[in-house]
Amino acid sequence: MQVISATLGVMLGRTYENQVCSAARALEIAGERWSLLIIRNAAFAGMTRFSEFQKSLEIAPNILAARLAHFVESGLMETWDEGDGRETYHLTKKGLDFVPVIIALTKWGDRWAAADGAPIVYEHGCGGRMTHVLQCTKCGETVQPGAVTARKTAVMAKLQAQRKARVRRPLGVARERHGAAAGTNAGLYVRSAPPPT
Repeated sequence: MQVISATLGVMLGRTYENQVCSAARALEIAGERWSLLIIRNAAFAGMTRFSEFQKSLEIAPNILAARLAHFVESGLMETWDEGDGRETYHLTKKGLDFVPVIIALTKWGDRWAAADGAPIVYEHGCGGRMTHVLQCTKCGETVQPGAVTARKTAVMAKLQAQRKARVRRPLGVARERHGAAAGTNAGLYVRSAPPPT
């Protein structure tokens, strides 16, 4: 069995147009520095005002303004007029859907990047701690990360064909620009599935 894994490659600008990958699309929306922390503070600290985000994150005003404007444009946030001439920023359903991403990223950070232990925990109203698990939708089994594989769908083939049709450029130019990766599946590589455990 063959599986496809997406790689993000070298540092790029705001877009990953050479990637046929939903993770890359998500990074285009919320992958810039400060973005997830702004969403975190809106979701868990109830922050809505520009001044609250700026004070809590100690972020430059121009960068914060750009991130908030991008979130509104992308549909992650909406602005409300508070009647005092100021706007407040509120997560939409699309923005709130980042909550599990932040919890998963935090759990990874607690395990691998927090030498002194978890600085915060996420809890439910009952007092229980939140967790993020991988669960199969077919059998209901909780799955370990090493047992998860990725498979191309018909959408991948369609998008790759569309991109190839748009980008018709000489192979020499592509090789010069992208090195040895030119002519491959645009940042995608194939590896064998891990053996069953």
